[in-house]
Amino acid sequence: MASLRLPTSVPPARHEVTASYVARLACLHGMDFHLLWEQLTRPVAPRTTVRTIVPDKLSAATGRPLQHLAGALPELRTPAPDWKLFRHEHQPGCHHCTARHPGGPVIQLLPHHRYVCTRHRIWIGPPDVVELTTSLDALPEVVHAQRRHLRILQRHGWAITYDAVLTAILICGQLWSLPEKENGDAWHDWIRRADLLIPPGTSESTFSVSRLCAAVYPEAVALASLLASSYWKRQAQGSPLDRDQFDAEVARLLRHPNYRRHRYHDPISHWADVNSRKPPLAPIRVHGDKRPPRAPHLHQPSLHSATRRAQQRHARTFDPAHRAGEALISHRHLATVFRRAWSPFRAPPPRSRPDGDHYDFSNSWPSYRAPRDSEDFAT
Repeated sequence: MASLRLPTSVPPARHEVTASYVARLACLHGMDFHLLWEQLTRPVAPRTTVRTIVPDKLSAATGRPLQHLAGALPELRTPAPDWKLFRHEHQPGCHHCTARHPGGPVIQLLPHHRYVCTRHRIWIGPPDVVELTTSLDALPEVVHAQRRHLRILQRHGWAITYDAVLTAILICGQLWSLPEKENGDAWHDWIRRADLLIPPGTSESTFSVSRLCAAVYPEAVALASLLASSYWKRQAQGSPLDRDQFDAEVARLLRHPNYRRHRYHDPISHWADVNSRKPPLAPIRVHGDKRPPRAPHLHQPSLHSATRRAQQRHARTFDPAHRAGEALISHRHLATVFRRAWSPFRAPPPRSRPDGDHYDFSNSWPSYRAPRDSEDFAT
């Protein structure tokens, strides 16, 4: 069978998923996507309908060297990239950056550290139930936080940065859920940004947990620089005088002069006492671990009905000044650090009885189930 050659060749976008590129090629040539997909793929195993792309066929069809395609399409690279560096869910990127790529929407696999398009001042991630374009023209501090995030990445590497940023976002969400008297000036900034991103009276149409993440992102990145630093980790684990110095730096970053550590209900103290001694966490869901779909689709995965109800409930009752951070800390984007916070309750160590046997606490601990990719933790 002669190899397919398309008359019009368009380049792929950076970090674009292969199915998105094939869909744009099919649209530009008036072809059915699934028909073109079958011509460019092969079955992953005999007697199966699951198919995978054949890089040489795609290169021949587009007339572009395989090296050029693999430079933009991570799924074509040999050897395969370290998928832990990428989010496990595909998502749209900056619509300004992808506007020059014709044929339909561009769906991308973005790295964990990419939250803002600094060129066009557009909030990109994390992916959410609804896909809303969020301009940051009125929030330059969020754009500056992305540049600071990249500096942390260059200094500490992706693993420490990934853990520190997600932990900081989780901490900010927990602090946002506390009353005003227990917070500093950062609490008022989160409300101000939330009012700009989700205008009062429009929450049912503009609410997005990803936008709540944008509201706390500047303080989260500032706190992440502290959590990623080996020096401040030693201060958090050191003598009472060292710990006082650590607490003073936290108070400065959060603009909370009255901050005092507490044994209970203080996420920062919990990190300093427990998690600062642990190695950085790796993502619990990785794109490369997923089985290829039988019929590739470019839309968001089907959501659990409970997730949709939780999204609608958060939108109806959203009040930036009243426990607004609860929707953020229950989002699946924070699954890795959320699971670590619950790990003591998921796996209690057995206790020995006087007769040498073990007590059974299986019915006395709260049950815990890791949520699916499409579920929020609140559900």
